[in-house]
Amino acid sequence: MSAATATSPYGHEPGKPFECLSIAVELRKEQFIDDYGQVAYKVGFKIGGGIDQDPTRAPYLYPDTGVYITQIEHGSPAERAGLMQHDKILQVNGTDFTMLTHDKAVKYIKKYPVLHMLVARKEIPMEDAV
Repeated sequence: MSAATATSPYGHEPGKPFECLSIAVELRKEQFIDDYGQVAYKVGFKIGGGIDQDPTRAPYLYPDTGVYITQIEHGSPAERAGLMQHDKILQVNGTDFTMLTHDKAVKYIKKYPVLHMLVARKEIPMEDAV
């Protein structure tokens, strides 16, 4: 690792490389019919952040402009997949989430019925780390 590579995903400057332990998560959304009779998919989490957001104005004091999970719905696909509130989303289906605006992150998450995610967690048990 070079001196220019950070060792933490927290406080990360977008566009700068970093190395960290991460958790691989496969989230399969639940399919349902919405109020308009259309097929929709339930993921069960909400996000906050993005490179266009000011982290000092957010309800949670995240240290950077990353995309964070701010809420997990009980009994949801997100909870069953092992995601937790305050996980930082590093990657979804191979796309770097450390460089996305909030709107692009939301649209990307909604786009796919299965999400292959890499997330960072403040305290990662070593057996879960990738």
